[in-house]
Amino acid sequence: MLMLMVTLLGIASVPLAGGSLAALTEVRLRHAWLIPTALAIQVYITTIAPNGSRGAHVAAHLGSYLLAGVFVLTNRDVPLIWLVALGGALNLLVIAMNGGVMPADADALRRAGWPSASDQFENSIALAHPKLLFLGDVFAVPRWMPFANVFSIGDVLLVLGGIAVVHRLCGSRLAGRQPIRPQEPTAP
Repeated sequence: MLMLMVTLLGIASVPLAGGSLAALTEVRLRHAWLIPTALAIQVYITTIAPNGSRGAHVAAHLGSYLLAGVFVLTNRDVPLIWLVALGGALNLLVIAMNGGVMPADADALRRAGWPSASDQFENSIALAHPKLLFLGDVFAVPRWMPFANVFSIGDVLLVLGGIAVVHRLCGSRLAGRQPIRPQEPTAP
């Protein structure tokens, strides 16, 4: 929820930076359905049906990142999407190295008010011997703040990358460019 709120605030800042959100109506993304599908998979396995086959949950979790990766790859011509890709790739790397879950720092989980262990599938959990923990959920929004949660450097890159892409496409002063518009056909 925290990532979503920060992303929405970043997008809402486009007009304040001289950009036009209307420019987004001209952007044509290929295979746009992949992102909501990937997010729906993650919500399903962590919130709606966290019980069941661990193997199926791990495969679905990794698969959701692969779907998002296909989306980014097919839209690699979108300015600054490489930053989103880097965040997603870091998350996928650490999740794959840790058996399909994001390792979390136990202290970060405690500060956020989240359990450090669970008998259900969790996409982020403290592990006994995590690999690449520094890329895991090591940052925390404390439990006394709204949207308390843990997050990783990959999450930060995903959010900042998404905001940067929108600002660039909308011609924001922060992006330093005019809006990206479809090319007009040239007359013969």
